[in-house]
Amino acid sequence: MISAAMAGFTAITATNPIWLIKTRLQLDARNRGEKRMGAFECVRKVYQTDGLRGFYRGMSASYAGISETVIHFVIYESIKQKLLEYKIASTMENDEESVKEASDFVGMMLAAATSKTCATSIAYPHEVIRTRLREEGTKYRSFFQTLSLIVQEEGYGSLYRGLTTHLVRQIPNTAIMMATYELVVYLLNG
Repeated sequence: MISAAMAGFTAITATNPIWLIKTRLQLDARNRGEKRMGAFECVRKVYQTDGLRGFYRGMSASYAGISETVIHFVIYESIKQKLLEYKIASTMENDEESVKEASDFVGMMLAAATSKTCATSIAYPHEVIRTRLREEGTKYRSFFQTLSLIVQEEGYGSLYRGLTTHLVRQIPNTAIMMATYELVVYLLNG
């Protein structure tokens, strides 16, 4: 967990400027007929407005998102362990040798989907907060100030705006990724 958290921390710190520019470009609302802002123009604008510090807006919310990964892996490993215990118990009852089957990988995919759903549902508010912090010229200044303001002005439900769409993208991605990982580990171990 510590190595995953440190890797997440490092990746977030290194890539936050890229994600900030991406978010700003997505939120760029120009009037009809006006030329849309390009990436280099966006970089220049962020630097002129906020200096180097401006490229790291929303990073605190991204750091909070590390908890999602930690929660996901804790739940995933727990489910995986239960599946393994069940398989061992059922093969002992039938005096069979335990062999990996396709159903084991389907089980891993379901474990990954379940754990990702739980983790994302718990940690999702950081996504909303991060997006708000990355908006240009907003009233949002820090993680907790933004959290408080969103709840105060829009209610708790607004912290989960976009969750369904996020899950539709994340669940299959995570299920495939984790099953592929487990398959590669299995193949490498012979």
